[in-house]
Amino acid sequence: MVERILAPNPSPMTLEGTNSYLVISGRDAIAIDPGPADLGHIDAILAAARRRGATIGAIAVTHGHPDHAPGAAPLHERTGAPVYAHRVAAFPFDVAVGDGERIEAGDAALGVIEAPGHAREHLVFALAEEAALFTGDVVIGRGTVVVAPPNGDMRVYQATLARLLREHGDSAILYGGHGDAIADPRAKLEEYIAHRALREREIFKELRPGERTVPQLVAQIYRDVATFLWPAAARQVLAYLIALEREGRVCSRRLERPPTGDEAAILDPDLSRLADPASAAVARAELGFGSDGGELRAYALS
Repeated sequence: MVERILAPNPSPMTLEGTNSYLVISGRDAIAIDPGPADLGHIDAILAAARRRGATIGAIAVTHGHPDHAPGAAPLHERTGAPVYAHRVAAFPFDVAVGDGERIEAGDAALGVIEAPGHAREHLVFALAEEAALFTGDVVIGRGTVVVAPPNGDMRVYQATLARLLREHGDSAILYGGHGDAIADPRAKLEEYIAHRALREREIFKELRPGERTVPQLVAQIYRDVATFLWPAAARQVLAYLIALEREGRVCSRRLERPPTGDEAAILDPDLSRLADPASAAVARAELGFGSDGGELRAYALS
């Protein structure tokens, strides 16, 4: 059986909060994504296991963003359960796992699927007996996910979506890192794939008349989206442009001027003005602000 424990970290990036999960089989349990290092949340995970008469024997982490991984250390301290993660994960863990391997704790077991794109070290976990996938931030219950450089790669993410549809499209349910469970996995994966293709077509349309900067592209493509979300949209647009430039379909040049105030507010916002410290840390980690040196580039079709 599966039990969700919602972390108390709601924000624009995390929806109602991070979903932590217990996968329980008899008296054995595996905890997935213990969330932030919030001791009250760790207590809630342990209490949920006790109510089910189960002992947590393994901790599985989908990826290292600060709303998913930091809780693994205090949960390990409380339980002694080993932490399982991708081999290149930057947070402390005990056992490296990769594609096709299993995480086991007594009678509870999960299959491991490497699922990069949102993050290099992202894993998805499969619960075979319930035909369920725990997708972390690859697929979430509402809206789409952030794919932002340098840790995110749009083409790699699209390949992950295609693989999940091809190999796991017949799953019965998806448990995402945020939002409600997804009861029609095939439809959701097809929706995600179509959405990414649509955004790419929109970028090509905006580039046909000539050069555009990322802020100019965002102002057109996301004109119906609240402006406080434009910095996140800019990172998505940049991820597409990096992929397209790598493929030789788009070229760019560095503009010999600093960004204007409005451009800087989109390209590298002051997150302390937009969110509390914990939410700002999540946004900076996921969106990669500051990793590009603040330069302004103009993009054109090749």
